[in-house]
Amino acid sequence: MHFFAFVPLVLSVSTIMAQTPSFTLRSSDLGGQATEREVFNGFGCTGENISPSLNWSNAPAGTKSFAITLYDPDAPTGSGWWHWVVFDIPAEVTDLPAGAGTPGKPGMPEAAVQSLTDYGNTGYGGPCPPKGHGPHRYILTIHALDVAKLGLDANTSAPMAGFNIGAHTLAKASLIFYHER
Repeated sequence: MHFFAFVPLVLSVSTIMAQTPSFTLRSSDLGGQATEREVFNGFGCTGENISPSLNWSNAPAGTKSFAITLYDPDAPTGSGWWHWVVFDIPAEVTDLPAGAGTPGKPGMPEAAVQSLTDYGNTGYGGPCPPKGHGPHRYILTIHALDVAKLGLDANTSAPMAGFNIGAHTLAKASLIFYHER
């Protein structure tokens, strides 16, 4: 008898959850593996270093801005490798064209800030794992933030930006792709 009383509760929770669209990140440029188009040009790599096109949908209520991070947890540094950090993307923006994060290319919203990566530069820095180190995971994440501005600038280190992004994240969505040399 308790079983039947429990089943309707589970169904109504499932129904409610199914009606709430989830925060989602997509890219028409990324598949399971990085291509030479996304790969870094430097540190022994000869890619084009073009940031992928991105689009996102269903940000949670209260979203006041977005941030994007690209992180390699497999880098042999003891602390991973930050490839891209962007914040203060206005809440009305829901997509970036390919190349928007690449220094010198158009497409990044004027209000957005690209801070330092572990390459020592601002803007997108694509995959470039050490030769023979095996496949590395690249975690590309869009963060919906509860503030319009983080109060940081382009000289902010990736860990400091990541800390502040994390403190203001309402929701996040990620894509994972791989690369090895």
